[in-house]
Amino acid sequence: MSLPRALKSILSLDDFEQAARRRLPRPIFGYIAGAAENNLSRDDNRAAFAELGFVPRVLRQVSARDQGVELFGTRYAMPFGIAPMGISALSAYRGDIVLASAARQAGIAAIMSATSLIRLEEVAQAAPGTWFQAYLPGDVERIDALVDRVAAAGYRQLVLTVDIPVSANRENNVRTGFSTPLKPSLRLAWDGMIRPRWTAGVFLRTLARHGMPHFENSFATRGAPIMSASVLRDFSARDHLNWEHVARIRARWQGQLIIKGIMHPADAALAREHGADGIIVSNHGGRQLDGTVSPLRVLPEVARAAAGMVVMMDSGIRRGTDVLKALALGAHFVFVGRPFNYAAAVGGQAGVAHAIRLLREEVDRDMAMLGILSPADMKPSLLAARAAPASIPRENG
Repeated sequence: MSLPRALKSILSLDDFEQAARRRLPRPIFGYIAGAAENNLSRDDNRAAFAELGFVPRVLRQVSARDQGVELFGTRYAMPFGIAPMGISALSAYRGDIVLASAARQAGIAAIMSATSLIRLEEVAQAAPGTWFQAYLPGDVERIDALVDRVAAAGYRQLVLTVDIPVSANRENNVRTGFSTPLKPSLRLAWDGMIRPRWTAGVFLRTLARHGMPHFENSFATRGAPIMSASVLRDFSARDHLNWEHVARIRARWQGQLIIKGIMHPADAALAREHGADGIIVSNHGGRQLDGTVSPLRVLPEVARAAAGMVVMMDSGIRRGTDVLKALALGAHFVFVGRPFNYAAAVGGQAGVAHAIRLLREEVDRDMAMLGILSPADMKPSLLAARAAPASIPRENG
């Protein structure tokens, strides 16, 4: 298959970041790339992977290798998926549909973000099988109404994100000119003028065909326009959410319930006690509490405490080797965020498909060179610490 010109020089997920920097206005790129405060958590997400090396096996006859995995009764073609990312329809035209459709075509999982600008019903229709992520307040009426709306749209996986009781201090976003709500300014206008492909292909095209973007899925009813001062009301009162609300959601939601943002083993155990089907070990890509360690560092202990639940992980994954390191330490599946957002910005659905293909090919090569046939074969014995390590559990036997 011939690649579009813009993608021919893209050889890895990291390459998408620099290409997106050239394509996107500075505030939009800053929103995606930014993290909290001093970026300690974002940087540790990458550092933790670098501290682990491989101890491969050889002469293992790996010609029949298959990287497919099963989650919640569904077979996925690869052990990675697309993480939820807010306002991705500002990165690429109809970005939520672009991401979900590329994932469906490739046979992988994708999670739609609650802070999205396209109605969840439209995404479900375009890409059945997409998962939905919710940020919920401690307001039972709003919780019940949104859960019912998500179920009515046909979603089967509800991902409850629990690590954002209050808004983070993302001063890095502010420095690049991004704010919530977006505020018209000479600087914002200039940023749009010097990125004409984005201005015409994403912003003006969206306005012409769909009107001013709104936050569509924070609640059961339509949220505020992205440039409205009332946007902030859509993100309030999350500090009331607690485990009693999880129990209520579990009783109401008939599909799979996944808790995202688990970092402590005790919370993994509580998620299991409250009926969760799975957890995502995550520090929100370093965008919440700065100084929170990389999920990779706590993954083995959290996986042990999960005791039978499906364990997934995100934050910092950029290579096939990262995917396999996470699998070795207890994850059944991983999610990748920013690189797929950049890919959508650079090349639309073709860009996301190319990013998936690059990561799939890396995982395939890495499995062969490690001497394994399936993701389930990825064990701690194939890892060794290179520096102050993420914890490597011992195998029985």
